[in-house]
Amino acid sequence: MGLATPAVTAHPAAASRWEHDAGIAEIARVVRAADALGYHHATCSEHVAIPAAAAAERGGTYWDPLATFGHLSALTRRIRLATHVVVLGYHHPLEIAKRYGTLDRVSNGRLVLGVGVGSLAEEFSLLGADFTDRGARADDALAAVRSAFGTPTPTHRGPYYAYDGVVVQPHSAGPVPVWVGGRTRRALRRAVELGDGFCPFALSARQVGELLSCVSTPPEFDVVLGVGPVDPLGDPDTAVRRLARVRDVGATVASVTVGSRDAAHHVDQLARLRELAIGEGATFGDIEETR
Repeated sequence: MGLATPAVTAHPAAASRWEHDAGIAEIARVVRAADALGYHHATCSEHVAIPAAAAAERGGTYWDPLATFGHLSALTRRIRLATHVVVLGYHHPLEIAKRYGTLDRVSNGRLVLGVGVGSLAEEFSLLGADFTDRGARADDALAAVRSAFGTPTPTHRGPYYAYDGVVVQPHSAGPVPVWVGGRTRRALRRAVELGDGFCPFALSARQVGELLSCVSTPPEFDVVLGVGPVDPLGDPDTAVRRLARVRDVGATVASVTVGSRDAAHHVDQLARLRELAIGEGATFGDIEETR
């Protein structure tokens, strides 16, 4: 069970009031507590510039994953750092391999690279990125990024990206787990063929179950489903039901959003949620050894 990190994405539909004014001290307090409690991961998403007209629906606050996770990695020991998600079309694959490979080194092998195709056409336009062929371009970018992890001399030849005879140093210590975001069969197919996990969004548990029934997932493949917002102290029964619901449709990892009044209350909520999850059979403190 992982933590949908508060404040780093102040989404209008899910963020508690205090998150809009929170700084790195409050974020760090919550993530350090999650680390001590044995949570699997903390999240941080990516948007570069949200058009003002879209901010009312999507939110306008998105902390940069590299800077945020670089800071948090120095304050934590085991919790994984999961980008949820990096938009592939905004970057050259070697940029992702270099920058996030460095983060993997800085964090002692705790990076989980969550990636997505992207859906905000206006942001693509602002950044000078191609929107119409973003799916096919993302497939090539994902293959290119994966080929560049764990080696100082990556090579790749695809329809959109090609390179050879280059040095990328530092680089990740080894392969990095890749979760692919999306909400369509094509996104799930991309995750199965090119990734290590699927992290759908804006789908109900029933819809996710229907998608998963259409494919055979590989061994050790993660299905990462969002839960919440939940109130473990105030309404524990609903929290348990929502955890059970995503488990029953095939989730291997739950990424939980917790409602709270402030950072201290958020920490208390995480501690209570841990107790409830253990009662339902979840395990904590058993995070695999970092690379």
